Amino acid sequence: MPTHFSPAGIRYLKQLKTHNDRDWFNERKATFERDVQAPWLALLDEVNEALAGFAPDYVKPARKAALRIYRDIRFSKNKAPYKTHVGAWWSTTTQVRTSGGGFYAQVSPDAVIVAAGVYQPQPDQLLTVRRHLQRHHAELRTLLADQQRRLLLPDFDSHPLTRMPKGFQPDDPAADLLLCRQWALSVSLPGDLATKPHLPDAVVERFRSAAPVVRLLNAPLLAAAKPRKSLF
Repeated sequence: MPTHFSPAGIRYLKQLKTHNDRDWFNERKATFERDVQAPWLALLDEVNEALAGFAPDYVKPARKAALRIYRDIRFSKNKAPYKTHVGAWWSTTTQVRTSGGGFYAQVSPDAVIVAAGVYQPQPDQLLTVRRHLQRHHAELRTLLADQQRRLLLPDFDSHPLTRMPKGFQPDDPAADLLLCRQWALSVSLPGDLATKPHLPDAVVERFRSAAPVVRLLNAPLLAAAKPRKSLF
């Protein structure tokens, strides 16, 4: 049976936006676990079943894919302790939890966000992907230009530089892609999708479409992460 949120779960997230404090949350933690966390983990299980068919290396137990509801407020001006959405990130087991290439989903009362790509890579990862794109830029351009993929994931978040990064030339054939600080496809869908039975299908369809892009961008990072064989 397709998994989705009940109106009670979405109502809880709306209320959390207004009552974002530990006392309110702790008094209603059982409600959070029943109406928000349980359907979210069930949805992630459904997504994992689908990922096994087209991106098996990214399958991750639901509780490991799910991101914490607790915000890191140590260096933030916003001291609200809780996120007002639920999110999940699927990367391979050889990568740091939230860096490198992968798939992302987020549900809030306002929107359902589906995204995929390489987000906020570490400096060494950024350099590795840029060097990879010098050789594979035409392949990436073809993938990004695909009409169906553009319909499903119309937004490309690259957070570009204003000048070429050190070590790369302005006349490089891959110049526009080398200016990127990340390579992320995404879409923001209406919030009421969260309560619809086709919510899992909407997420999986977009993950499936994005999978070739993730594989291309992630290839050099996965290669770099593999342990080297000893010569002795």
